Amino acid sequence: MNRKQLGRTGVFIPEVGIGTWNYQAGPDLLRKGVELGAALVDTAESYGTDAVIRKGLAGLRDRVFLATKVSAANFRARELKRSADASLERLGIDTIDLLQLHEPNPSVPIEETMGALEDLVDAGKVRFIGVSNFSVAQLQQAQSTLTKHSIVSNQVRYNLADRTIETDLLPYCQAHGITVIAYSPLARSLCRIRDCDANGVLDALARTTGRSVAQIALNWCLCKDSVVVIPKSNSEEHILDNCAASEWRLTTEQVRLLDESIRYRRRTGWDMLVRRSVPRRLRPLALWAANRLPRRVRRRLV
Repeated sequence: MNRKQLGRTGVFIPEVGIGTWNYQAGPDLLRKGVELGAALVDTAESYGTDAVIRKGLAGLRDRVFLATKVSAANFRARELKRSADASLERLGIDTIDLLQLHEPNPSVPIEETMGALEDLVDAGKVRFIGVSNFSVAQLQQAQSTLTKHSIVSNQVRYNLADRTIETDLLPYCQAHGITVIAYSPLARSLCRIRDCDANGVLDALARTTGRSVAQIALNWCLCKDSVVVIPKSNSEEHILDNCAASEWRLTTEQVRLLDESIRYRRRTGWDMLVRRSVPRRLRPLALWAANRLPRRVRRRLV
């Protein structure tokens, strides 16, 4: 498994990890993923997966880079510290490798939130500070309040069919030493990326390279500087497939072909506001419903 540097920390993390949103498999699959090299495991206090992660990673702590997220409702200093302590207890660990703010919360002063994160790093409960779903302006504001530590990552949606971050966020992160942790790197499901491939370029490249379509889609992300991916997997087959997206690269010409052939979109602020307005507990239902829409409609909902 290839590794990339986390921000400018000098710490290198696997470029393919495991996302656990809506994770439904057991602890054995997580252990299998770590054994294959996908030793970046991402969770959140809102996912409800900490218990299975604790079981799956028992005895493997020194081999795993463990990232979690604190919910926006807990951004007040006292609540944030309590949230971190609760995550440590649920996960059965002494230190969180990367603690991320799950999404911006303008109702809480960012100075208070970032100050609490710095306190947690100073206390040895957290190694590194990250954010999720932050814009360039939000990143700049959050970083400006830190006095001793830096934001090392921003976890955002990025895949072949949704390239919203390429407008300004990805270049900013690359220029300022902030790792992009790409969630949904295969979109909501691989069929949604296929919906945007009217000319069958993915299948053609799969035949040419001897790689799967999923591996090609993941590798396209990995060809970008400072980008790692955390695809979700609920089967050993998918874990094996995802891990095999590392240790090779598409050629420059193949990347260009994908860039030009896949019918991608870049979301507006309004699009993202509407998505965030859907309660997290209802998102699996929304995904189920969206997958049953006609292809021409699904393409707009990638």
